[in-house]
Amino acid sequence: MEKTRYDRRAFMGYMGSIGLGSTLFPGVLWATMSGGADITVATIASAEEVAGLRFDDAEREMMIDGLKTQAQRIEALHKFPLPNSIPPAIAFNPLPPGKSVRPERRRPMVRSRLARLSAPARIEDLAFAPVTQLSELVRTGRVTSLQLTRMYLDRIKRYDPQLRCVITLTEDRALAQARAADAEIARGKYRGALHGIPWGAKDLLAVRGYKTTWGAGPFRDQVIDADATVVQRLDAAGAVLLAKLTLGELAQGDIWFGATTKNPWKLDQGSSGSSAGPAAATAAGLVGFSIGSETLGSISSPSTRCGTTGLRPTYGRIPKTGAMALSWSMDKLGPICRSAEDCALVLDAIYGPDGKDTSVIAADYHWDARLPVHTLRVGYVKSAFDLPQLDPKDEKRTLHGTKKFDDSALDVLRRMRLNLIAVELPDLPYDAMRIILTAEAAAAFDELTRSDRDKELVQQGKGDWANTFRTARFIPAVDYVNANRLRSVAMQKWDELFRTVDVIVTPTSAANLSQLVATNLTGHPAVIVPNGFRDDGTPVSLTFLGPLFEEGKLLAVAHAYQQATDFHLKHPALPALTA
Repeated sequence: MEKTRYDRRAFMGYMGSIGLGSTLFPGVLWATMSGGADITVATIASAEEVAGLRFDDAEREMMIDGLKTQAQRIEALHKFPLPNSIPPAIAFNPLPPGKSVRPERRRPMVRSRLARLSAPARIEDLAFAPVTQLSELVRTGRVTSLQLTRMYLDRIKRYDPQLRCVITLTEDRALAQARAADAEIARGKYRGALHGIPWGAKDLLAVRGYKTTWGAGPFRDQVIDADATVVQRLDAAGAVLLAKLTLGELAQGDIWFGATTKNPWKLDQGSSGSSAGPAAATAAGLVGFSIGSETLGSISSPSTRCGTTGLRPTYGRIPKTGAMALSWSMDKLGPICRSAEDCALVLDAIYGPDGKDTSVIAADYHWDARLPVHTLRVGYVKSAFDLPQLDPKDEKRTLHGTKKFDDSALDVLRRMRLNLIAVELPDLPYDAMRIILTAEAAAAFDELTRSDRDKELVQQGKGDWANTFRTARFIPAVDYVNANRLRSVAMQKWDELFRTVDVIVTPTSAANLSQLVATNLTGHPAVIVPNGFRDDGTPVSLTFLGPLFEEGKLLAVAHAYQQATDFHLKHPALPALTA
């Protein structure tokens, strides 16, 4: 086989196809065949080296006809167009056997009591106000939706040239929605907590009439002639869409085809990702709230970096219809806000089945800000909190860079008289199960790889999607299935853990990433809240985890923690920015 460039479309077309019993990696075979060579005993032997298998010559000879048939089937499969919007004919259900949920029963939320609010002398003084306050001002007519909308649009135009958190302004749409909201409220038709509140959408949500770029050059001119279900529901709630916000390309990191989205607290630092724009825009007071998504940290990481409050709901809580698919069995949409109660209000508007996304479960959700959290059993991951800040074997190596903040958080929780119970997370090879994500992501962007357009992505490193999609073609189908079987074990273990506690608190730090991988695989919800500031002024965070479809309890504990602290009330000194 020559070491010159082979026919990459042919090579990638067959790559990943074999694994129906043999678990061979066909890319090695197809690269040989692309020049007209046939599958032989020798090419099968070469493939075995990559697959980590060994057969004898008689077995290899017997496999040849089957491999050729599989090649023909895969070639036929590749001729049929499969857009990103078409899911597999299988759906992940996070509920383990025997687990049930309370059926959906819509009822009014119980919100926190607010003191009587007055309109500020300057409308811009509301830029960092939480939805809880904004909604009351709009409801009572002390502030109009149009005033808020124009104020936020002005801030976007003033600060986005440095923050780079907006891909597309939806200004005309926003102004029309704001005027309609004010007219309805004036007539006495008030739709609820989000009526007239400006928001921003991560640009993997389709909005009719506007580009949906997925943050990636190959799709920068893509227009999807539909509104995502979440967009439809927020429209119905009377919310005002200001902008399509940035995401790291194809939902990875904070680098997109236009720039790097910046952290409002530290402009020489990226905002992390992939919900880079939603976190940065919310933290910078450019929107009232935003919608992000998480597959493996894409709400948690930017919320931590930007000091916002992020909710990653249970898998199957919110429809993903109209959202870019990265991993059908792991993608989740969720709000990024300024407080836990804001997240609760937004969740109330967007949860529940839509009749299109078959993964959504009709489970009950109810927000009660007055839930007595001291009656809940709150676990804490003892080993994560006990981890020393410095490595005892190498004091130059930091193990736990947020330890002083995490220890302080435990002190606050104890002063809140919560019933803290030491727990440990199920010990399983979570990292091995990450092949589920990479295999599904490679399938979601199969055509991008086979067409060679992955070269148009701006991130081309070893850990970036272009390379990950290529290497994922070598994941055997058998091992993908077995990773999902191991996932079933994880689901059962985590269900057992949550029979002993109602909520778990854990450091968010990189030293404790197993919880992030584990709960994204099992589908459990999480709330990420700001938890202090480093010497350089950048935020740190704390994570609360909850049982499946128990966001009400989870948010109640996070809300109570924020009532006992004030980290979520801080905001970056954006006036220091220059337009």
